[in-house]
Amino acid sequence: MVDRIADIWGTRTPFARDTRWPVRVDQVLAAGVTEQSVDTWVQSACVLCSNGCGIDIAVKDGSMVGVRGRAVDIVNHGRLGPKGLFASWQGMNNKDRLTRPLIREHGELVETDWNTAMERIVSRSRALLDDKGPLSHGFYTSGQLFLEEYYAQAIVGKAGIGTPHMDGNTRLCTATAAAAMKESFGSDGQPGSYVDIDECDAMFLFGHNMAETQTVLWMRVLDRLAGPNPPRLVCVDPRNTEVARRAEVHLPVRPGTNLALMHGLVRELFVHGWIEQDYIDAHTLNVEELRSTVEPWTPEAVAQTCGVDAADVRRAAEIFGTSERVLSTVLQGFYQSSQATASACGVNNLHLLRGLLGKPGCGVLQMNGQPTAQNNRECGADGDLSGFRNWENPRHIQELAELWNVDPSIIPHWAPPTHAMQIFRYVEQGSIEFLWISATNPAVSMPQLSRIRNILSTPGLFLVVQDMYLTETAQYADVVLPAAGWGEKTGTFTNVNRTVHLSEKAVEPPGQARSDLDTFLDYSRRMGFTQLDGSPLLTWEGPEDAFNAWRECSRGRPCDYTGITYDRLRGGSGIPWPCNDEHPDGTVRLYRDGIFPTEAEYSETYGHDLLTGATVGPQAYRSMAPAGRAIFKTAPYHPAHETPDAQYPYRYTTGRTVYHFHTRTKTARAAQLNDAAPEAWVEMSVNDAAAQGLDEGAIVKVESRRGHITAALRISGVRDGSVFAPFHYGYWDRGGIPDGRYRAANELTLTEWDPVSKQPVLKNAAVRVTKISDGTGISPAPTTTASRPAKRGRTLPTAGGPNAQATETIAAVEPPSVATKEERA
Repeated sequence: MVDRIADIWGTRTPFARDTRWPVRVDQVLAAGVTEQSVDTWVQSACVLCSNGCGIDIAVKDGSMVGVRGRAVDIVNHGRLGPKGLFASWQGMNNKDRLTRPLIREHGELVETDWNTAMERIVSRSRALLDDKGPLSHGFYTSGQLFLEEYYAQAIVGKAGIGTPHMDGNTRLCTATAAAAMKESFGSDGQPGSYVDIDECDAMFLFGHNMAETQTVLWMRVLDRLAGPNPPRLVCVDPRNTEVARRAEVHLPVRPGTNLALMHGLVRELFVHGWIEQDYIDAHTLNVEELRSTVEPWTPEAVAQTCGVDAADVRRAAEIFGTSERVLSTVLQGFYQSSQATASACGVNNLHLLRGLLGKPGCGVLQMNGQPTAQNNRECGADGDLSGFRNWENPRHIQELAELWNVDPSIIPHWAPPTHAMQIFRYVEQGSIEFLWISATNPAVSMPQLSRIRNILSTPGLFLVVQDMYLTETAQYADVVLPAAGWGEKTGTFTNVNRTVHLSEKAVEPPGQARSDLDTFLDYSRRMGFTQLDGSPLLTWEGPEDAFNAWRECSRGRPCDYTGITYDRLRGGSGIPWPCNDEHPDGTVRLYRDGIFPTEAEYSETYGHDLLTGATVGPQAYRSMAPAGRAIFKTAPYHPAHETPDAQYPYRYTTGRTVYHFHTRTKTARAAQLNDAAPEAWVEMSVNDAAAQGLDEGAIVKVESRRGHITAALRISGVRDGSVFAPFHYGYWDRGGIPDGRYRAANELTLTEWDPVSKQPVLKNAAVRVTKISDGTGISPAPTTTASRPAKRGRTLPTAGGPNAQATETIAAVEPPSVATKEERA
């Protein structure tokens, strides 16, 4: 037995480059339950990060009683992280679950039946459509639903109502991942694969605290590092994370300066000739513009702007420029910071300069943060069009109109799709009067929370919230719909490296809770949405019908699912798209042939100016004649709009802890996880704390120009001049509202977004710190990972204990196969 709270990544199984990651099956069962007493195991995949680990659900007496990793799955080879082990099933089995619809009567939410709740929604929706038209409606969804549910919502919104006001919380999480891949490669879709960890010589992690955000993926890295010929590791992160501790080079950049660093790394490749000119000439455009943009960024210039050593910039560039195989991963440290898309494109540029795409150990993973964020983007429940189609391309609009049998004029394409920040602005201004929020909690996760609370309270707004729990957001709703969740419904979802999994229904949802798919189908029927021939807009009877409809929508597109069926997904491993007649077993990595989906009639976008966000447009794009070539995209570096000054001297940044996910609606209901990180905290460096006379555990007030939070101080390895706070903590376990006791990290963040991806800038703000009182002991921050105390000389308690035990079986079996010989070549 292993304590998987204290020992987060479990037992090492070292392996060498170009060999397969060994199998290790992780399992946990409820107290008193044995393997022999489990009634059945039901196939699924984990939904508590973006890794997409294959998982089996243990069922006994109609309840979920534990989980185990699937040894046959190509993603995790049997392993599970702490959140998957403890919160996946315990986060579903809780007395707080919503079991009946709620409606607002005389200012209070009261229980009702489904017909009453849906008729109230439909009555308001019809009235607004008749009176004010489709622009009165907005939808804000998640990275937590299943593919089938996103596709239903996309069709209802775009072909039933005809509103462009649709987005998801993926806008906060990884919209920049999609934007960067579209700008560089012509379409969304990860070029690389997790298998590249097994085969690389060097790994670069750009703003990616993999050890806490994708724990199983980090296990894979740790096992390579423990084996023969380990990869060289470079970490870009302002905190002293577990990744940084393992790295050969750690670049602790000042928050907001990522693009300056990327310019310096790219410049070093040019200066030293670490580029593949033949590949550049044959497969790319705009290299000279890139060269001229980065020319001023010497290592010394980078050092001055970013606060890192010039020698470390040179070492990092040398590792990238001289290693045979390089894998890069990128996450919120870049996506939620200043000039996000330009910075993420800088990573793509490094790989294009060396031709390090489509080959074993060579790739880019512009990571997601959520388990089904990829499906939201694929299906079009956010600002994209279904099947990675281009809203500026009339032919793509016509394709969707024919698929859905509707008039093309109803599908919004007269202007860019509305992003989440603008949706909430339209609510604030009063033009959106009907807002449907599903499986997300903007009252905690959006920036500048005082403003968001005011928006959710806007007079005249009709707010529908669809969720499993009465979240902070749900408490503002006019109608609350109880949702079935993971293990209580059937559907598919796709992880970061394009691997599609099937999650089977294991148990019945509590009370009257329904799947999101059933709710969207019910709404569509009640609204009377129809096709051109008068038949219902959505005729599906269940999730498999929806999936088969999606397969047709994806046909011939980059995300082609036509070779994937429910039956193919049952019993074995997930399958990476594209999967079709040409690639019947799926595709491990993209762009082997150096041909990219940039041809004007096929591409998902015509591109943007990365500084201003202005669209390139079809005429200018066609004149570039990309013809299947990737595009070097860049922009001049500009400092963040809000930087420290005499009044607010620290840079503020937010992030995750390994023990929680999003706003804790599931993880805080797993005692093992919540005990490890029960309360909010803030972090400062040893030097900064000493300068202000602050000790570990002191109660401090952190204040920006927008609000403040109060929390205990952890003196950690964050860089000097920076303050860190985890963004998970809201108020649902404190009565649902702040009531003057503010702890949500986004009380301090600002309303600003990247000009291209429209992703909020959640990691750049200026703050000040003042002491409120001495603490009563150490802060409640975890004593593991990036939040571990920086000061030595005393023993601090370690999270974990008897309830955190899990079994690990290191299996003497062949690990799952992931590629054909041709794909490995």
